[in-house]
Amino acid sequence: MISISLCMIVKNEEEVLEKCLDSVRDIADEIIIVDTGSTDNTKEIARKFTDKIYDFKWIDDFAAARNYSYSKATKEYIMWLDADDYFKEEDREKLLHLKKTLKNSVKSVMFKYHYSSDKDGNPTLTFMRERLSKRAENYRWVEPIHEYLDTNGHEMLTDIAVTHNRPDKNDSDRNLRIFEKNIADDKQLSARGTYYYARELYNHGRYDEAKTQFEKFLDERQGWYEDNINACHLLASCYAFEEDWFKALQSAMRSFVYDVPRGELCCDIGNIYQKNKDYEKALFWYKIAAGLDLPKGTIGFVNSDSYNYTPLLEACVCLDKLGRKKEAAEYNERAAAFKPESKAVKQNREYFESLKE
Repeated sequence: MISISLCMIVKNEEEVLEKCLDSVRDIADEIIIVDTGSTDNTKEIARKFTDKIYDFKWIDDFAAARNYSYSKATKEYIMWLDADDYFKEEDREKLLHLKKTLKNSVKSVMFKYHYSSDKDGNPTLTFMRERLSKRAENYRWVEPIHEYLDTNGHEMLTDIAVTHNRPDKNDSDRNLRIFEKNIADDKQLSARGTYYYARELYNHGRYDEAKTQFEKFLDERQGWYEDNINACHLLASCYAFEEDWFKALQSAMRSFVYDVPRGELCCDIGNIYQKNKDYEKALFWYKIAAGLDLPKGTIGFVNSDSYNYTPLLEACVCLDKLGRKKEAAEYNERAAAFKPESKAVKQNREYFESLKE
């Protein structure tokens, strides 16, 4: 059986930290908490689980803080979590099994990350993260913001999932402030940094600036292909907000350069045509999305609804607009198979029943 050091960086996490640490209570052989300036009860909560609590002066660099936490580890493997992450019981059991069976030759392991879920707890946005790595390899964290562990490629994928328990009070401006400070200090952004800077601009509604950065990122052709695909999706959204439909379509279809069509982008294209009341073309793209399998082997972002529920529901709307009521009702029921308690599905049922009266 391998031994595991859990290494975390925290700040003002009193609302979520106990749930996180409780989910690994009998898995981690040591828990290392690096506090970057808490003013609440974070440290008191951490002391219920460990005495290995360290202070680290915050220098606007997540990689530096994580590397410091890793420097304190003593066990064979290192695992990391954020305070608003936790393992559900079924994933705890899988992780315990992995701990007992993992071969010593494996250098790093990637887990699923369920970043967002619907009200029933079903994951809606999932991607993979490097979570467990062999300490002897001395892997380093890279990038001050949206940092990643440079494992030189993953060794093993698992279906173990970390679930994100996101609170509403996060400092949504923090990352953008750090990016803009680094730019003001003439610090050059990497390709990855440019991509995430564009995303921060997008999330703050600064669409003109976001477009410039997404275009720069894509034109330089230095990015990871999954980031390229997502950049096309967000760039299309920027143009859609401005109702520049040609550029929006062009941006979404640009994603096909990097891989076979993804459900997310097909839904983007369908939505663009739908907003322009071209329901036949919209229907075509929604049907394409609904017929796609979830990407296999990818470690990038996957919005599972874009491969079933969303395109089926939107196809229902388009068919209704085209006067094909029977088909529309059938597509609504197909959507219901994925989200039976959906408010939209129920409203559509009532609408179709009213047509029979």
